[in-house]
Amino acid sequence: MAALGVNAARQLYYGDFINQEDNWSPQDFEKKLQHGNDLGARMHEAFVKGFDEGYKKIVIIGSDCPEMDAQTLEEAFRKLEDHNVVIGPANDGGYYLLGLSQKVNIFENVDWSTESVFDQTLAQVKKQGLSRALLPEKTDLDTIDDLKKFPDL
Repeated sequence: MAALGVNAARQLYYGDFINQEDNWSPQDFEKKLQHGNDLGARMHEAFVKGFDEGYKKIVIIGSDCPEMDAQTLEEAFRKLEDHNVVIGPANDGGYYLLGLSQKVNIFENVDWSTESVFDQTLAQVKKQGLSRALLPEKTDLDTIDDLKKFPDL
């Protein structure tokens, strides 16, 4: 629940349906449905909607990074003061956090769910001449072996 430690609007995106009976309070999170054919299209749409709603800095996190904390989120928002993009790389070649300070599309030509997601996203950032900042690498949970690294979970 790292997001609760940050003074920011919080939106929670669901894949197929919005579960009103889950652990995420509607008082803390505005619940929305994702739209798009792949992860990149879904993230792009979330960013576009956020900027259209008037937000100036938007940070997206996944739900599979047990090392996520409020300090990392705060750092991401701070880095967006001076950078167009902030990325938190994951140990598997993807990323656990992505932040933007303007409406751009860096989600094309990325092979989602592969070890090259982070590198391909950085290539899109560079191709578009955007400034970027990186956060420390963290672990995300994709397999049982990943989960075993965090016995408290």
